[in-house]
Amino acid sequence: MTTSAGPHVGIVVFDGADELDVVGPFSVLSAWAAHSALQPTVSTFSHDGGGVRLAHGLRLVPSGARDDVGPLHLLVHPGGVGTSALVADPAYLAWLRTARTTTPLLASVCTGALVLAAAGLLAGRPVTTHHEHYDELVAIDPSVVVDTEARFVDDGDVVTSAGVTAGIDMALHLVARLESPQVAQAVRRLLAHESTTDVDDGL
Repeated sequence: MTTSAGPHVGIVVFDGADELDVVGPFSVLSAWAAHSALQPTVSTFSHDGGGVRLAHGLRLVPSGARDDVGPLHLLVHPGGVGTSALVADPAYLAWLRTARTTTPLLASVCTGALVLAAAGLLAGRPVTTHHEHYDELVAIDPSVVVDTEARFVDDGDVVTSAGVTAGIDMALHLVARLESPQVAQAVRRLLAHESTTDVDDGL
């Protein structure tokens, strides 16, 4: 599925994923891909390549299936009501753990962090999620350290964001990390996004 030699970003989609959790980061990262000298590729994928129905009824046809997505540099996991089923799905969690072993950078939006925690991928880390789900996140993994103030938390190879629109700010931060703050600022201007965090300070 990768179409260039640059970084490959994959956004996993599933029934019940929140629309903005998916489309917000996709808009930022695809705008970056269209203007970056690094020639990144941004793909969406579902477990079997089939279409999904997002949390508020929007239907989305992804680029392909997770078995065909190829090596990823960055995997983005959205949140949404559909995460409740994923947290309790051993096969899905096993796939996520396997994907993590070959993916250098993992990111979550909103309640996507709950799924990462259920897979054992956030143990002992500083993290964040939607403010209504702090307690649920700690119940899944009591070792996590929840930041209740941050729009997103960058812990090196794992980046988690707070609810919904915070995923846009996190995606801009990822652009700054993967290329430069200047490119992230250009993407932010292109999207006319008034970020609450300063790209020039590395977001």
